[in-house]
This record gives sequence, structure tokens and C-alpha cells, in this order.
Amino acid sequence: MQFQFADRVARAPKSFLEELFKVSSDPSIISFAGGLPSAELIDTVGIARAAREIFEEDPKVALQYTTTDGFLPLREYIADRYRHRLGIPATAEEIQIVNGSQQCLDLFAKLFLNRGDHVGMERPGYLGAIEAFSLYEPVIDTVPLEEDGPDLDAFTQMVKKERPKFFYGIPNSQNPSGRTYSQEKRKAIAEVLSGTSPVFYEDDAFGELFFDARPRLPVKKYLPEQAVISGSFSKTVAPGMRIGWMFAPSGILQQFNVVKQAADLHSNFLCQKILHRYLTTSDPDAHIKTIVSAYSRKCRLMCELFDDLMPEIIHTNPEGGMFLMATLPPGLSSREVFDEGVRKKVAVLPGLPFYVDGGGTDTIRLNFSSASEEQIHEGMHRLAQGIAALRRN
Repeated sequence: MQFQFADRVARAPKSFLEELFKVSSDPSIISFAGGLPSAELIDTVGIARAAREIFEEDPKVALQYTTTDGFLPLREYIADRYRHRLGIPATAEEIQIVNGSQQCLDLFAKLFLNRGDHVGMERPGYLGAIEAFSLYEPVIDTVPLEEDGPDLDAFTQMVKKERPKFFYGIPNSQNPSGRTYSQEKRKAIAEVLSGTSPVFYEDDAFGELFFDARPRLPVKKYLPEQAVISGSFSKTVAPGMRIGWMFAPSGILQQFNVVKQAADLHSNFLCQKILHRYLTTSDPDAHIKTIVSAYSRKCRLMCELFDDLMPEIIHTNPEGGMFLMATLPPGLSSREVFDEGVRKKVAVLPGLPFYVDGGGTDTIRLNFSSASEEQIHEGMHRLAQGIAALRRN
């Protein structure tokens, strides 16, 4: 049977994820290649209690259809957190509940992009965004990511020359690099975009995971009517609930809501109610503090092991989040390191899929959040052995 798929499917970039999933299914392999938060830090007891309370009080309501924009009390909770944590004016009417922030990428691209339109993003860029945007067949223009954010000269030239529909960035603990924009870069980006047409799409999946617990002001603070923020409870509560949100000006959110309704009517209402009950009857800040403390230790351990076991490898030093990126010494390729790592029973993610315009052959991304400290210690020793074996050959 020859199926007549849409042309855009054939033109989409080949995903490395299928190969990664095969590797991750082997329990003998220590995986730094995925992007999972720590399962050990999910508050299963608190979430189960919230679920019981919802089913005891109004199960028929919780199991019914709801509005596309999402559970109003949950949207009010999110808006209130923006006001109190970041000092940003936000209302529930500016919040749209989605199925994890990954759905924001798809719906936003569907809303803005025609085939051949330009969209800007960081280099290296988030794999999930590259895959989501590519299905709508845009031209993706990349801007080099420096230690403190995008190269401003390249960013300015890209905005002037290509006039992208939007620029997608992760200012806080960027995936894959782990880098964080400086406050000065955030202000400068807003100044470049002010008075132009591109929207700044701010993916803030890791904004509450800074190791120093100090909030960073978003680009939207300086560009309120021209920037959107997507957020998620996947990294701070539980990824399986698939609850995220879009925070955007009303002119964008009204049309975004139309696209969302056509996609799935609304996000999981039961999970929205359970999540809201959990957030308002527990202490989410204390729980986030526990997560951040654990991730900080794991990140520091991984960086120290790089420095001790593989001093020839340059790596980023994240201020938060779940990832770091390493640059291999000359003569080694990321694909070779991946293959040799699998033989040594440790998995890292080659940098290749993060470079939409080519590159990444000498970089690897490592996740430090999901493995235990014992696994990080053993896995980094295995990685060092694999790299040593490649260098001997």
C-alpha cells in the first residue's frame, strides 16, 4: 500500500530520537542523552492526595469537557505567579493552557508560518522546536549563541535582513547548551526588536530551576506587547500530566485559541484540576527548592568529573536547568563518541540535531537531572574510557 502523505512530511528533517529511544530502553545503559526530570523527585504522594480530593468532591465536572482556554483558577494561579515572582503584569485572560509547552511550538508555528517564511532561532537550538517548526516548511535563520546570549550583531542583521515572523529563544538555562542570557542581552534584544514586526518567543521551561534561586527577568519584561512566553509544569511537578501554558498579548492569544480549539478542543481537564489542587494545597516553592538543590549537586558533580577525567574537553557551566554541552577535542566526532559510548554502556546525545544549518559534529549534550549521583559518577568514568579508546585509535 502506497500512502499519499503530505509533501511536508517527506521534507521534515530526520529525527535522531528513534535511535535514542532504542538506546534508552536498555536498562544496562546509563543515559545522559534524554531530557527527563528526575522521577525520584516527583511528589507522587501529594499529587495522589490532590487527585483523591478532586474525585471525592466533583468527579463528574472534572471528567467533562471544558473551555479551550483552560481551567480559570489554574490560569489565575499562573498569572499571579508572574506578578509576584517576576513583577510582570499578567492576567488570566493572557494565559492559555496547553498540552505541555511542546504543543505551544506546534500551534504557534501553525498560527504564524507560511511555507517559505523566515523564523529565527539560536545556534545550537532546541531539537523539539526545530522539528515542530520544520513541518510548516519555513526558512530557519540561526544566530550564534555566546556565553551570555545571542550574538547581538548577528541578531540585529538577521532581523533587518530576513524579517522573520518570530525569533525563538530559551534565555534561561538553554537547551542544549545550558547557557543563560545576561540581563543586558535581554534588554538589548528588546531594543533591537522594538518598532519591528518579529515576535520574540521566549521558551521558559527552566526559569524556576536556577541553582541560586534568583529569578531572571524575561525579555517580555522589556517588550510586553511583542513577546510571548511558554511555560510548563513538566520540570517542576510532573511531565506526564502534560500541562503547560502560553502567556501572550490578547491579539495573539485570541487567534492562538482558535488554532488550539481546532487541534484538540482543550487540554486534559482532569489533570488541570488535580494540578491546581496540588499547587494550592501543598508548598510548591519548597518542592522546587528540593529539585534545584539536587540538580545543582548533580551538575557540579558532572562538571567536576569532566575536569578531572577529561580535562581536554571544554564544557559549559550551567547556572540552572537540566543540560550542559561539551566540545570534543580535534579528531573526535560526536557520532563516534555516541557509538563508542553505547558500547561502554553510557549514552550521550550528539550535537548534530541541534544545528539546523549543519554543525555539531564536535559537540555532545548531556542531561544531569535524571541520573542519580552514583550513575553520574559511573557513567562519566565509562564516557572517559570510551573517549580514551577513540583517541588511541
